[in-house]
Amino acid sequence: QVQLAESGGGMVQPGGSLRLSCVASGSISSINSVSWHRQAPGKERELVADITKGGSTNYADSVKDRFTISGDVATVFLQMTRLKFEDTAVYSCSTEGIHYTDYGVPIAYRSWGQGTQVTVSS
Repeated sequence: QVQLAESGGGMVQPGGSLRLSCVASGSISSINSVSWHRQAPGKERELVADITKGGSTNYADSVKDRFTISGDVATVFLQMTRLKFEDTAVYSCSTEGIHYTDYGVPIAYRSWGQGTQVTVSS
């Protein structure tokens, strides 16, 4: 019901900044929250930050005070500053929401984007 498209990844030097975008299409009204996750080579995927439809935000300890998530559920940004080598990963956005069947039965879902590479290198 929801399709996601990320953009904004790339290569940056340590201490630099990047802004990622996540644009949703489809059943946008069903989205309750949007989150950014990342997965580095050989590591498990981890939550970076999320934002609810009401605007509440949450961050991983490793990115607090450096990353900022903003936007509404249709378009969400992840502003990344003071990037470190360890921030190198594939960043993916995800939405959680509820849609209703023709019979009014609520069904929770999660959608994922294709991911965008962020590389911090000197």
